[in-house]
Amino acid sequence: MQALDLKLLRSFRRLWAQALAIALVLACGVSILLMAFGMERALDDTRAAYYERNRFADVFARATRVPDHEMGRVQAIDGVRAAEARVEHYAILDLPEKVETVTGLVLSLPGNGGPLLNVPLLRSGRLPDADASDEVAINDPFARANGLRPGDRFSANLNGQRRDLRVTGTVLSPEFIYTLGPGALLPDNETFGIIWLPERVAEAAFDMKGAFNSLSVKLNPAARQDEVIDRIDDILAPYGGLGAHGRDLQLSDQFIDAELSELRNTALILPPIFFGITAFLVNMVVGRIVLLERSEIGLLKALGYSNYEVCLHYLLLAGLIACLGVLIGWAAGTWLSRSLAQIYAQFFEFPYLIFHTRLDAYALSGVLALLTAGLGAAQSALHVARMAPAVAMSPPAPPRFKRNLLDRMLTRLRPSQAVMMILRSLVRWPVRSGLSILGLSLAVSVLVASGFFQDALDEIMETSFYQANRQDAALIFTPEIPETALPEVANLPGVLQAEGQFYQAAVLRHGHLSKDISIEARRPGADLARILDGDGRVVEPPAGGILLSERLARQLEARAGDVIEVEFKGGRNETHMVRVSGTVTQYFGIGAYMDLDSLSALLRQAPRITVAHLRLDQNAVPELHALLKETPSLSGLSMMSEIRQSFRETIRENVIVMTTVYGVIAVLITVGVAYNGARIQMSERARELASLRILGFTRAEVSFILVGETMLLALLAQPVGWLLGAGIAALLAHGSSSDLYSIPLVLKSAGFATASLVVLGAALVSVLLVRRRLDRLDLVQVMKTRE
Repeated sequence: MQALDLKLLRSFRRLWAQALAIALVLACGVSILLMAFGMERALDDTRAAYYERNRFADVFARATRVPDHEMGRVQAIDGVRAAEARVEHYAILDLPEKVETVTGLVLSLPGNGGPLLNVPLLRSGRLPDADASDEVAINDPFARANGLRPGDRFSANLNGQRRDLRVTGTVLSPEFIYTLGPGALLPDNETFGIIWLPERVAEAAFDMKGAFNSLSVKLNPAARQDEVIDRIDDILAPYGGLGAHGRDLQLSDQFIDAELSELRNTALILPPIFFGITAFLVNMVVGRIVLLERSEIGLLKALGYSNYEVCLHYLLLAGLIACLGVLIGWAAGTWLSRSLAQIYAQFFEFPYLIFHTRLDAYALSGVLALLTAGLGAAQSALHVARMAPAVAMSPPAPPRFKRNLLDRMLTRLRPSQAVMMILRSLVRWPVRSGLSILGLSLAVSVLVASGFFQDALDEIMETSFYQANRQDAALIFTPEIPETALPEVANLPGVLQAEGQFYQAAVLRHGHLSKDISIEARRPGADLARILDGDGRVVEPPAGGILLSERLARQLEARAGDVIEVEFKGGRNETHMVRVSGTVTQYFGIGAYMDLDSLSALLRQAPRITVAHLRLDQNAVPELHALLKETPSLSGLSMMSEIRQSFRETIRENVIVMTTVYGVIAVLITVGVAYNGARIQMSERARELASLRILGFTRAEVSFILVGETMLLALLAQPVGWLLGAGIAALLAHGSSSDLYSIPLVLKSAGFATASLVVLGAALVSVLLVRRRLDRLDLVQVMKTRE
């Protein structure tokens, strides 16, 4: 081992505290990058394998009633590898010892050897026999949530007929990785399940003998999906086709795509913050070491070490710090990736998890960390290389100072000597002061950006659940029923108020842009389910016009006053031109709104409803559940009170975890910047501080200079951090927006205050740790010159 190698190890050991502080900041960036890549690849690889092994379809379509003979035309479409038809219908379930009404999605199982596409994966038991009339398979999460096992029995209201069913097995399906019931915002496996019935039983129960209403298609690799979708739409249009679509609009796959997109955004936004702070800290520490070791540098060069060797020595010191950070980051990132990927696998109901963070993810994070540290040390290392031995061995020239505007202002204000020294130090080293402020402001910004989620979710809860949707329950009817039946709904036990709403599948077109959506139609003056604008005011759809959600309007590039083309699906498939009346706020999904009479007139039918919103007497809810289990034409029930509670609990858990993680990250950033800054300041000003003690300054006054400079920098960093945090929050909110949901940018003063208090507290603790060294200063030793 050469002498420079020994010096390198000794320097690293002497700087272990500062090196650890820097390494922890760097480790945050490495671990987040590794975690985001690891989780993203785990989810993506698991999904891809699951889809391939269980033959998940590429195109899906629904219609009212399609004769079986049309399957020949579908299979003959160029590019179609396989096509499978089935019966799909919602039903009300009656589980043993369960008072609440449970909704089930009934799917038919082919009787000719099992499904070709979307193949269910058995978890227990077996699939029902094709000839059995009372056997069913159910999805495994629903079975576990309700304690159902093979052999257990429950009842179902199938198209108005009560049927006693026996569970033969539990399964998972690639079609229902993320399972949402009608009207639900989060999965609720206790009140919504998937039921697989033999084909002949489902056809008889829902009057679909010789017909189907759901179609799945698998494409050849070279097939043009858009062309296949157009051909399928042409075939299904006469039979009430609702529009074929690809995987990108399949609900379960959409949620997984949204989560993968958020992970990618995390990997793009957060790691650069930590890498940038690390470069700054390495630059500070290595620069100070070079300044203190000028004579050693000159001596090394005089003894024959080349400029390259001395320069490499200081780059290797930065590299050791980076290696420590990389090792910590790899360990933390691997653990976080595995832990969170397993949680995601359970949340998304995967049957297995394929987790193998590829070596290129480790390599990329490691290379970026080393480059970051190298860039931070590059300036000082190059300065060392250019330094002549004679110049290096002589003391550095003292900095040149002169009176400036600040000095004249301070003279008039007459602050204390300690305050004067603090302010002069900040002004005379503006670059270092500015970089310290930037580093601390990034810690503030991380907390502001993470804290906005809580305020945004509170805004979503208030707007979506308490202002826009104020109903206690929603009844779903399939098929739709006449509006004249609403009084009967209002007479159900415990119903205090009932309002109808109609959903109509349609394609909206504006120029070359188009979007498949469901138009919501309701009566003016609706009180339980209302439409709100961006300011929270209730908006009524005007007669003859259409209101668009803000995100839908942006996607169609449509504004108030524009005329758009509306093609209705599922009925006569007619197209009408409708004027856009305005835009409204909508956090879940994207939608369009019309007056019920106007929509009914365009459809040339009497007003009908697909949903009845209810306000309930809670004391009569059990009686209502008992009656609904026997009600024909009812396809589902959504209890909004349970949805609100489930949403609140799920979000609270996620927010607590997120807040804790980002709080730790912000503290590490603050400690890294404040501790290293105070240590360097202590090293640079040791003679000055010792001189003040000799001149009669008290220990508290000398400590005030050290602590005061760091805390003043921390205070100056707050407004910068608030601004940066607002910008990062805006990027996160924009990156989280999709067709499924959007997160509003809500920034409250309490969030800014909390971020500032955490950073200021961490900065104070860090500088107080350094301040303890003042008590151990040997005044005689410090006052000696280096010569």
